[in-house]
Amino acid sequence: MKYIPYFIIIFLLYVGITNALKTNNMIPDDAIRVRVIANSNSDYDQDIKMSVKNVVTADMYKLLKNVKGVNNARDTIKNNLEYLNKDINSLLKEKNYSLGYDINFGYNYFPKKFYKGVEYKDGYYESLVVTLGEGKGDNWWCVLFPPICMIEASDNDDVEYTTLVNDLFSKYF
Repeated sequence: MKYIPYFIIIFLLYVGITNALKTNNMIPDDAIRVRVIANSNSDYDQDIKMSVKNVVTADMYKLLKNVKGVNNARDTIKNNLEYLNKDINSLLKEKNYSLGYDINFGYNYFPKKFYKGVEYKDGYYESLVVTLGEGKGDNWWCVLFPPICMIEASDNDDVEYTTLVNDLFSKYF
């Protein structure tokens, strides 16, 4: 019985933190995002988008995995755009994709998005954006630095954020 107050405190902390995470963006203000925009929503164009996403995340993971600080990350990205361009170009030639693409590193517009109960506000964010063809299809985006969802360039699109309170709550309730 004497442990019940601790469980109540943990429960209240869990509820409070969960609500805060749902209403606040979990992305740091100085983060660098990455976005790949498909030509269209056809199965072919979405497949191309995901293939490009895999190249971008693999290349960026290799380049940024030991980088310390946003300024070093920014310089590393700028200095390796040609490397990334070469890898994307090779992939698209291999897939016989002929519509072209654009790579932009700077401040780019991101629309508002809801993901797992969290609202990510629209706005202009420092980012690496690859636009395929006309760029009228659904996009994939993530945080490039710090590498919130590029850990080891996983093919898994589903990212789960955890907290100590969430872990405790799951373990004891």
